[in-house]
Amino acid sequence: MAKSKQKTTTLDNHLDSRFGKRGTERRTEFEIKAKAFMIGELIKEERHLAKLTQEQLADKIGAKKSFISRIENGQSDIQLSTLFRLLEFGLGKQVELRVH
Repeated sequence: MAKSKQKTTTLDNHLDSRFGKRGTERRTEFEIKAKAFMIGELIKEERHLAKLTQEQLADKIGAKKSFISRIENGQSDIQLSTLFRLLEFGLGKQVELRVH
């Protein structure tokens, strides 16, 4: 059985070929969704570390459990004020933003 030679590629090259170069509309949409997913995973992990259920976290910030679930699954746009309330008030974390 002959082995096929596959060219090694970087993540950026893969994303370029799949979603277009950085700055294109398609690539930007992908990156926005990927970041929403990452934020959801971060919130989920911090909630688990705090030993809180989605319902308990929702109660702490005056939201519904379904809203927390949508955020954790990357299915909801989240306002910065809500993100800060979730992380700082709900989970006792400090948020810092950086722009590159």
